[in-house]
Amino acid sequence: MSDAAGLVQFLNAWAEMAGGAKSPSIAPVWRRVLLMARDPPRITCKHHEYMEFVDTEIEEGSLTLHDDDMVLRSFFFGPSQIASLRRLVPHYCATFDLITACLWRCHTKALKIDADKDVRMMVAVNARAKFNPPLPVGYYGNAIAYPAAVTTAGKLCGNPFGYAVELINKVKGKATQEYMHSVADLLAIKGRYIPRMVRSLTVSDLRGFDPRQIDFGWGHALYAGPAQGGLGPFPGVTFITPFKNAKGEDGLVLPIWLPTEAMNRFSKELDGMFGFICSSL
Repeated sequence: MSDAAGLVQFLNAWAEMAGGAKSPSIAPVWRRVLLMARDPPRITCKHHEYMEFVDTEIEEGSLTLHDDDMVLRSFFFGPSQIASLRRLVPHYCATFDLITACLWRCHTKALKIDADKDVRMMVAVNARAKFNPPLPVGYYGNAIAYPAAVTTAGKLCGNPFGYAVELINKVKGKATQEYMHSVADLLAIKGRYIPRMVRSLTVSDLRGFDPRQIDFGWGHALYAGPAQGGLGPFPGVTFITPFKNAKGEDGLVLPIWLPTEAMNRFSKELDGMFGFICSSL
């Protein structure tokens, strides 16, 4: 298993070898022991992103690709869309926080989730640099955590947009070294745990690992990212992927799975936040 950083490192090595290199410029590191559970394992942090594998809870309030009326659309966030979101927040904030908060609110409204129900946004955080010392350069394994921002649907949709942005900004800081150890220990103790999919979304930022720059000898790729909006059977997973649209604008694209009626509501919510018709692909 690997995350985006490990995958891009592998592809870079592959491209270098295809170009005639006798060895990759960054030697691979296997040391999986660095992220093994402690002995004895101990859960020291709250992990709202995980739940026990209970089929009934997963089905209630979740989305699956087995639903009859699921559709996939991809939405483009270019300079004008991001500028529109920035005008909704009185202070500067990261582009990732803006897009993720926007996605969370629009998705929650589109699904018409009851105001008193909890909703979660899980953020994939690359924890390589969170360790002291950092994980070695060349580490190929999976080194991400999914800390979850949690609130109620009523608070998320009823408060100003800055409320959601602040929740996203804070949750990114949860993935400390101790948090990563606690995740490994939780999985060792609890066993068959999966990320929560009930009234939840997971977003992963691929901007720092753009495979389009990898050249196997045929030039750079036009697109490199997920082919579908869901990861495996979980449509509640999406990726922020670098993309150039048909107008030649550089921006970001997010693929989204939703039932047809919910997708129409999602698109209208985006229109309202942008102040103009949203750009979908």
